[in-house]
Amino acid sequence: MSKRDYYEVLGLQRGASAEEIKKAYRAKAKELHPDRNADKPDAEAQFKEANEAHEVLKDAEKKAAYDRFGHAAFEGGMGGGQRPGGPGGMGGNGDFASAFSDVFDDLFGDFMGGRQGGRQRAARGADLRYNLRVTLEDAYNGLQKTIKVPTSVQCDECNGSGAEGGAEPTTCPTCSGLGKVRATQGFFTVERTCPTCSGLGQIIKNPCNVCSGAGRVQKERALSVNIPAGVETGTRIRLAGEGEAGMRGGPPGDLYIFIEVEPHGIFERDGAELHCRVPVSMTVAALGGDIEVPTIDGGRSRVKIPSGSQSGRQMRLRSKGMPALRGGATGDMFIELAVETPVNLTSKQKELLREFESLAEDNNPESSSFFRSVKSFWDSMKG
Repeated sequence: MSKRDYYEVLGLQRGASAEEIKKAYRAKAKELHPDRNADKPDAEAQFKEANEAHEVLKDAEKKAAYDRFGHAAFEGGMGGGQRPGGPGGMGGNGDFASAFSDVFDDLFGDFMGGRQGGRQRAARGADLRYNLRVTLEDAYNGLQKTIKVPTSVQCDECNGSGAEGGAEPTTCPTCSGLGKVRATQGFFTVERTCPTCSGLGQIIKNPCNVCSGAGRVQKERALSVNIPAGVETGTRIRLAGEGEAGMRGGPPGDLYIFIEVEPHGIFERDGAELHCRVPVSMTVAALGGDIEVPTIDGGRSRVKIPSGSQSGRQMRLRSKGMPALRGGATGDMFIELAVETPVNLTSKQKELLREFESLAEDNNPESSSFFRSVKSFWDSMKG
């Protein structure tokens, strides 16, 4: 059976450039590889054909000879797979490993790292998280706090290199510094992490006796942290470079401090606003008067209670709330009245209250309105 024209095999016109030939071959290799076409028995033969065409056309001298003489240029041993440099040298014996390695990165580049090799001679240290509880007063004022963080720090004995005396690591002999090795299994060329250097590309002949070659040791560090005014639960503070030290001199990670503001016994926070529930006596609520309420800054504010105030009534104290974390504004504080019913009354007090009740006519507008509505409801039910 006569061979097809190499340009036709790759879907090209004569005179195609080297870049066009390379691009067309890779597309064909992806399309025709037998492992992607298990249901097409002729895919293997077509893959061999495309590979043979590429071997000729990618070489400038062979391409010139083919353009002039066609397949006859390689008769006499070059086309049948006998000569190592010939076009059939890779396809004639059915060995796809070297051909597939050219398109390996295109097929699996994103999945296995492609041509980058995965070498990580100096690995970055891990980020750390520290949970910090502060009081509401601390969140209002801000504070400078010293925290102790158990972490990995650079080994002073080897200056982070992992080698005794601070010597430089040597190139791994197994992977030649690439961090990965390739193994051919049938049609596949599989890349895996180098077992000798664990992907670092380097080995240490004489590990440091302090850090055992890691380049870092465990230690508790004391750090001074600035907590700005206005923080609230969930606020995250990043300290760059204060995380774990990197492996073998790699850059350190970051430390993230997560703030939790403790509940307060008097104030309840809602963003920049503060709420304070203040009990008042029945007499003050009825007659009116002045009361003193605490503020988060440790001060006091006098609040005038209007006569006839009911439970749940709110009054605003401007700029007595929490400072905003960004922007410099300060929230407000809201006072909520809770009218308190007296308990443990004496006989005299009970007598006076009964007398007051007998004299009360229209002093309870809310209850009067409610019971009028109830009476109307019952009357409608009877009708």
